[in-house]
Amino acid sequence: MADNKWSSFKIAGDFDTDIRSLYEAWATTEGVERWFLRKANFYTVAGRIREPEEFILTEDTYEWYWHGWGDDAMEKGQILEANGTDTIKFTFSGGSVVTVYIHSRNGISVVDLTQENIPEEPDLSKNLYVQCQLGWTFYLANLKSVIEGGLDLRNKRVDLPSIFK
Repeated sequence: MADNKWSSFKIAGDFDTDIRSLYEAWATTEGVERWFLRKANFYTVAGRIREPEEFILTEDTYEWYWHGWGDDAMEKGQILEANGTDTIKFTFSGGSVVTVYIHSRNGISVVDLTQENIPEEPDLSKNLYVQCQLGWTFYLANLKSVIEGGLDLRNKRVDLPSIFK
């Protein structure tokens, strides 16, 4: 069987901030709600909900909610790796896996995001390869704007349809 070239993608963004601030933006409830999610719940293995500024750990689970979508569009998943410094890996839509690696290149902080194990979808309107790549591109741009002192680019008005619907 031939490899499915639509089963993974990698995108990257550069950020004028330190690696620790970027890691906090991905690894805490408070962080991801600033630029990515309307609401995030991270749960410890024992089922305790993590505090807003508390770092996630490997084997935590999550419930995520987006602006522009109702609570029925919640995403549930598991943190597969959270090393406390530069790498976070989690399950995502359709059984795919997202890895976020934060590092420095030529004096600038870089976020490399890879999404793998994307399932084939015969209905092109539901193609996770395309939809997720569009979504992550927007959210990395929003992270850059928010973390570098700019505007939050998300549509938070529930009376306007989301651009991703």
